[in-house]
Amino acid sequence: MTTTGVTLRLLDKADKAILRLPRAVKGAIYDFQHKFKENPQLRGLRLKQLEGHDRLWSARINDEYRVLLLRLADTDWLIVSVKHRKEAYEKLDRLSYGINRITGGIEYVDLQVVEESVLRRAATPEPAIVPAEPAPAPAPTPEPVPVPLFAAFSDEQLTDLGVAGPLVPVVRTLTTEDQLLGLAEYAPQLTAEVLLALHDGASYDAVLEQITNPVSAPDAVDTDDFRAAAERPATMVTTTDEALREALEGGDFGRWKVFLHPTQSRLVEREYSGPARVGGGPGTGKTIVALHRVKHLVDRLPPGRNKPVLLTTYNKNLAADLKSRLLQLGGEELLARVEISHVDQLALRVVREAEPGSAKQTLDESQALREWRAMLDELGETGWDAQFLHDEWTQVILGQAVVSRTEYFRARRAGRGKNIGRAERAEIWQLAERFTQRLDRLGRQTWEQVAERAARLEMDREQRIQNIERQREEAGGLDNIHLQAGSAGWLRHRFQHIVVDEAQDLRAAHWKLLRAMVPRAANDIFLVGDTHQRIYGNQVTLGSLGVHIRGRSAKLTLSYRTTRQILGSALGVLSGESFDDLDGSTEDLAGYRSVLTGSLPKLHGCDDWESEQESIAALLADWIALPTPPGQIAICVPTNAMASELAYTLLAHKGIKAVEIGPEGPRGDEGVHIGTMFRFKGLEYQRMVIAGVRDGLVPRDAVSQLRSSDAVRYRRELQRARSLLFVAATRSRDSLAIFWHGRPSPFLEPLMRLRAG
Repeated sequence: MTTTGVTLRLLDKADKAILRLPRAVKGAIYDFQHKFKENPQLRGLRLKQLEGHDRLWSARINDEYRVLLLRLADTDWLIVSVKHRKEAYEKLDRLSYGINRITGGIEYVDLQVVEESVLRRAATPEPAIVPAEPAPAPAPTPEPVPVPLFAAFSDEQLTDLGVAGPLVPVVRTLTTEDQLLGLAEYAPQLTAEVLLALHDGASYDAVLEQITNPVSAPDAVDTDDFRAAAERPATMVTTTDEALREALEGGDFGRWKVFLHPTQSRLVEREYSGPARVGGGPGTGKTIVALHRVKHLVDRLPPGRNKPVLLTTYNKNLAADLKSRLLQLGGEELLARVEISHVDQLALRVVREAEPGSAKQTLDESQALREWRAMLDELGETGWDAQFLHDEWTQVILGQAVVSRTEYFRARRAGRGKNIGRAERAEIWQLAERFTQRLDRLGRQTWEQVAERAARLEMDREQRIQNIERQREEAGGLDNIHLQAGSAGWLRHRFQHIVVDEAQDLRAAHWKLLRAMVPRAANDIFLVGDTHQRIYGNQVTLGSLGVHIRGRSAKLTLSYRTTRQILGSALGVLSGESFDDLDGSTEDLAGYRSVLTGSLPKLHGCDDWESEQESIAALLADWIALPTPPGQIAICVPTNAMASELAYTLLAHKGIKAVEIGPEGPRGDEGVHIGTMFRFKGLEYQRMVIAGVRDGLVPRDAVSQLRSSDAVRYRRELQRARSLLFVAATRSRDSLAIFWHGRPSPFLEPLMRLRAG
């Protein structure tokens, strides 16, 4: 008789073991899955309970491999491992499973595999050298007894933090970091996170607050109810055929589609009474949370054909990437309900709707600066710096919607650097007016002007909507047809929900625009970002712009991309800097960590740029020979000229093709990727070179020259330069090499001290 209604789940970490199997075996697993869900009792599956276990069963995948399953309920099964048939029935007493009493999630541990991993990483003593003729020698000094890593914590404390109970005896034997990393590779994720954080020096209370509490079960946990445990976020599982295939074949993003960390799941599904923010360092999955949040919001919408959800970010490249990922996450059906646009494109659309006859050319920042310099040259004006005037115009005059000289005299200039008096403001105002007139004559506009104009238009629209709402309330809920008609149609907010990625790089005008586009209600604006990765000078206080996130902020701290070694080096780049939280307070990366391990970044000092290029070419040739696909290798440099020169050198010396990354992304399909630090935001690679990290380029000489003339601006530009290097350093998953010629960047001092120590 055929069994129906069978649920077959895949436990997180089981998929990682499956990925290491031969491709033919993975194909057999798909076949097994279909057969098992159709009828677990098929003779060819050979389903049987394992000796000494109440819930653990095995089934046949093919002649060579067996799958181990937990029986959660009569027709509910969970894949926990795949083993070769010779190992599947050995040392069954070393297989442990249960429900974590803190998180309520199901955990499976193969103690034999864990212990072997710990032993593999244990230091092997060198063989003693025995002399041919023993000679009298002083009594040997006894070897110091290694101190267990977690001697300061009791068993109860460890399990209260979420460490899997069966692993506590193994934890007690650990005396080196290598052994700890061996355990972490095969332990349940929470166990690995807790132990690594404690080893890194975090206190019991800090780990409890930052790691354990966010994933703790909200209600009492029944450690015998496996069916209930399987439904909790702490049990990261998948159930559908498509999701299983995604997890096994979809790469990193395929796993993200299926296995969200419990902390991420809660942020995605939570009800927020207003705007909410999720922060976190590079590789913590902020963008993944944003994408899942979009899907969560769309799933709750009533049927329709409109696009009430906006997903936006700060540039075209990232917007295109978000669209591609959202398509993978939910298909065309999800995409059909979401407007995906980078924020400047959105602003331009609003302006063109209001001014359909306008054909102005829009300038980027470098083009605008050229116009400032040209105007100053034409006027013979030498007392003002073009960059300073451009920043003053965009951040103060446009940023605060200043429309008159009198308003400018009163405008606040917090964070703008040197003080300027009334006479100087009068000069700046006159130059700003001239600049605006110049752009009008030339038929040009800047993106800052577009954003500010769009914000004003949308705020006016919002005001009309509020007036209509007031009229409706006064009329007892009835619409005023004449008032609506006078507004050129039935006015509504453009969106019900807005999700923002890379929020730290949006300008004040962008936030005013977005705030006006969505009703001030529950779940209105959801933003993710990290001010440590701010690569533009757009510092804002969201509360002053109507985006109130107080009490609705959270932080992700676990990096899934970067190894502990690369992460530690990247954090060293930020030494001594203080960062804001987008709302007037400070933010740090406390608790930011990784459970991945690898080699330390390599530091290479060279005599000159020519020898640096030759060294880079030799390293890349070695990487490609490993082999590493060229598309998984990237080179980051300070300037466009260096990118072009290095690309030529690689091809000429080693025959290595380099593809430059432009505003639209890589300019080709095959080759090592190369570009400036700005181009690497949102990207990731297996291996990464950061080249030209010398003083005078990182940071540039122009920044250092501000030290005496404008101390506030100097600190701001210095921080931005550090953030750029931090972003570049955290793009790599496995290997990072940093090159320079001449004197190294001062930002590298913490890394060089670490090597010297």
